[in-house]
Amino acid sequence: MSYCINPDCPKPENPNHAETCQACGSRLLLRDRYRVVKALGQGGFGATFLAIDQALPGEPTSVIKQLRPTTTSPQVLEMARELFEREARTLGKIGNHPQVPRLLDYFEDYTQFYLVQEYVPGWTLQQEVKQGGPFSEAGVKQFLAEMLPVLQYIHSQQVIHRDLKPANMIRREQDRKLVLIDFGAVKNQVSQTAVFNSSDQTALTAYAIGTPGYAPPEQMAMRPVYASDIYALGVTSIYLLTGKSPKNLDYNPSTGEMLWYENLDISNQFAEVLRKMLEVSVRHRYQSAEEVLNALEMAPYMDSLSQGLTSKHNQSNQSNQSNQQSNRSYIPPSGDLSGLNSSINTSASSQLGMAIRARKAKMEQTGSPASPASPASPASPGAADYKNRGMVGKDRGMAGKDSTTHPHRNVSQTTGIPKQPSKLDAPSVISSYNKGRRDFGEQNLSNLNLQKANLSGGNFHQANLTQTNFQGANLSNTDMGQTSLSGAMLRDANLVRAYLSYADLEGADLRGADLSFAYFNYANLRGANLCGANLTGAKINDEQIAQAKTNWATVLPNGKRGFW
Repeated sequence: MSYCINPDCPKPENPNHAETCQACGSRLLLRDRYRVVKALGQGGFGATFLAIDQALPGEPTSVIKQLRPTTTSPQVLEMARELFEREARTLGKIGNHPQVPRLLDYFEDYTQFYLVQEYVPGWTLQQEVKQGGPFSEAGVKQFLAEMLPVLQYIHSQQVIHRDLKPANMIRREQDRKLVLIDFGAVKNQVSQTAVFNSSDQTALTAYAIGTPGYAPPEQMAMRPVYASDIYALGVTSIYLLTGKSPKNLDYNPSTGEMLWYENLDISNQFAEVLRKMLEVSVRHRYQSAEEVLNALEMAPYMDSLSQGLTSKHNQSNQSNQSNQQSNRSYIPPSGDLSGLNSSINTSASSQLGMAIRARKAKMEQTGSPASPASPASPASPGAADYKNRGMVGKDRGMAGKDSTTHPHRNVSQTTGIPKQPSKLDAPSVISSYNKGRRDFGEQNLSNLNLQKANLSGGNFHQANLTQTNFQGANLSNTDMGQTSLSGAMLRDANLVRAYLSYADLEGADLRGADLSFAYFNYANLRGANLCGANLTGAKINDEQIAQAKTNWATVLPNGKRGFW
């Protein structure tokens, strides 16, 4: 089908090879090469279409964004042209990033403006939530772990996106990576005076402000900063956790703060990170994506640190006199943690820093290095490691570096060649876990015998667990997103609240497993054995269950027993 993009056309559908619209007479072939085949969306100031490029072999698919002013006055056309050229320059500047669509072409035709971009097939986060329900805490942390490096890259190019929201983030079908789209509101150069003095300019400028509810106060007042995108990312996180758009949430009438935390079951540490992302005052908000990444990185250590402070204080009181008698020298701490004010706290901070550095060094020796600035997402509240994970895909940005040039986690600093992590054996996994390690993401743990092992709260994101024996194991609150669990033995395992989104569980044995409140969004359960399994409250759809084996003893998500 050929689709007419004339906004006034009464019947835009036309035969495949028509040259002009049968209803309004408009030309159907843009720039003598682009044939529009479908409308994708429409807003107050433009529309997007799916098109094929007939000038290239194979006629590849692309997205055409049409910017169409509502009036033809010279002043408004000039403003539209400026907005159009600005978005084109921005996309050309940052489009080399693998999670930003490439700009393929742009042109003006009869007072209308067109951007041709790479087509990204997939689903928006808004569509995911509407279909699969809200995300878990682990899922939102994975989302932040992937999007924050992209945001960091964009900001490093002196670009403020200004319209971050679930509808502008697409999970690419090919590799499940999140792609950030719609850079039409990246910057605004229209003065406030112009906004209030011209209704036409107001209509144009409103398009470039952003989305109410997601945009912070300073952005709505036409004074966006990099931290404005941090706020919008925080609001997006709340949407993912609650399934509610900002307009459906309550606000504090005195401060304007969003009231989001009352009915959420998330850890205190993560709630504090979100709270600071959503500060109404720019001064008190995180100023950069790197600050948020660092906060997520430090969060899992806060519990153990606070628990140790009381015993530290008691020990220091008991040993203070003997220390003075022995005239031991005091070594000042090398760092400090915000919010810890006493000398005991700064001492603990120093020890915490030393512990983190020692842990990083040890992980590098075991083939699982952790970049100091890379993000991570915990599998559950209280998990001990949040390092080096994006939500999807094996390529992830690295803080302070362009992620397009450092796509791998384990890269030699001297040769630039990706390192191959050594495979852990079962005793090493159990020993490492008992010593406090929780991050086994991307590890090859296939065919190991981890029967009855306690690995609760562990991070196995994108790990290879093919045919691994987890029979009777405690895997509650683990992050197994995008893991390969095909043929794995999970009989009688505890997988309560486990995160298994996009996991491959084909042929896995889950007989008698406790899967209550587990997340199976987009997981492959073809041929998996769920006989006798408990799926109470699990995030799993009818099609997934139908692909698996069930029997009379299977407890379905609604709490009832029986075959599907």
